[in-house]
Amino acid sequence: MPRRPRTPQRVALLGCGVVGTQVATLLLEQSSDLEARVGAPLELAGIAVRDLSRPREGVPAELLTDDAEALVESADIVVELMGGIEPARTLILRALARGASVVTANKQLLAEQGPVLFEAADAARADLSFEAAVAGAIPIVRPVRESLAGDQVLRVLGIVNGTTNYVLDEMTTQGMELDDAVRRAQELGYAEADPTADVDGFDAAAKAAILASLAFHTRVSIHQVAREGIRGITSDDVEWARRTGYVLKLLAIAERTGEGVAARVHPALVPLDHPLAAVRGAFNAVFVEAEGAGPLMFYGQGAGGRPTASAVLGDVVSAARDRLIGGKGPQESAYASLPVLPADAAVTRYQVRLEVADRTGVLAQVAGVLAENGVSIDTVRQSEALTAAFEAEPASEPVPGAVPEQGEPVARLVLTTHAAREASLAATVSALERLEPVRQITSVLRVEGV
Repeated sequence: MPRRPRTPQRVALLGCGVVGTQVATLLLEQSSDLEARVGAPLELAGIAVRDLSRPREGVPAELLTDDAEALVESADIVVELMGGIEPARTLILRALARGASVVTANKQLLAEQGPVLFEAADAARADLSFEAAVAGAIPIVRPVRESLAGDQVLRVLGIVNGTTNYVLDEMTTQGMELDDAVRRAQELGYAEADPTADVDGFDAAAKAAILASLAFHTRVSIHQVAREGIRGITSDDVEWARRTGYVLKLLAIAERTGEGVAARVHPALVPLDHPLAAVRGAFNAVFVEAEGAGPLMFYGQGAGGRPTASAVLGDVVSAARDRLIGGKGPQESAYASLPVLPADAAVTRYQVRLEVADRTGVLAQVAGVLAENGVSIDTVRQSEALTAAFEAEPASEPVPGAVPEQGEPVARLVLTTHAAREASLAATVSALERLEPVRQITSVLRVEGV
């Protein structure tokens, strides 16, 4: 007996940028396959845009509208790809209030307003899905939220911003300076004209907040994520990373300790034998450490129209199936309500590069400063003595702690510490800056994945 046709699920698309265009194209091109997977047709009801006069290649003009509110009112599934807080927030809440399912890739909105949206979805018994918000095509939201629901996640390390990974990779493999690598990323379309969100870590911080909330069943806002971007990274940092057996990556880190949850984003030295060290170009990867499952690695394209559209459509198919059977996807899980720790409570390791007077006993003085602040040294490297720093013209501003002597030899030290609290490590660096033999602290970088 032939199966009775089911009522089409009407899909409203809010936004028609790079990702939105690909979602619309795939919905139209793959309609037969999608219908077979869902059990009912997926009908693209319309696409809300701000400017109707601008042509959208490959998108039928009759589907475009500038009345987003009316489109939302007529849809079963609303796909929000506008970005930003408003009007995305208002439109999503309106859709949920009607009982429509919502799919979004809006990491900023989820990281800032997640609790409001999840509560609205639960009240309406409607799906709120966001696989594409964290790492593009990489399936990470479902594995953390569903596959690991019976396990306890201990730590998440993620390369979740393809732009910065491309920039650091170019600096590592091509010897480029940061600004040149950013310009190259812009030429290739990896970076926006204003790369602030990527280079200064805002994009990664939003994703870190989402991952921490999922992994530890605790609401974590973007404002609770300690953030440091890659703007201060130099080619010298990259070269010393290589010399000491590391590669530089911008990491989003979320971890659970006995005191609570810590979430942070910063450049980090990753050992060459760690899986994240091999993530090249604009690719993303998320490394999850779970109590039962052990280490897990999720890798793939983290950005781009078609890869991100793939993740969006996966959520659309799941939402449509749920609607057909009268069910609902997973709700927000924030039962743990663990304390979110301040930045200085995180535990990590440092690599400190500094220039010191090349005298007997200086290393002992430096080690003494670390010991006084409760930080122990793992390794020490010393390179050749220098004199150029004090043979050149003196700087207009004196280096803190320095007592220059013309022609005095200067040694380079590279210290790697054992794990310690950020507060202790920061106090150590501050004390080293005041130590008389220290001429300059060249670099301070965290070490992760050891």
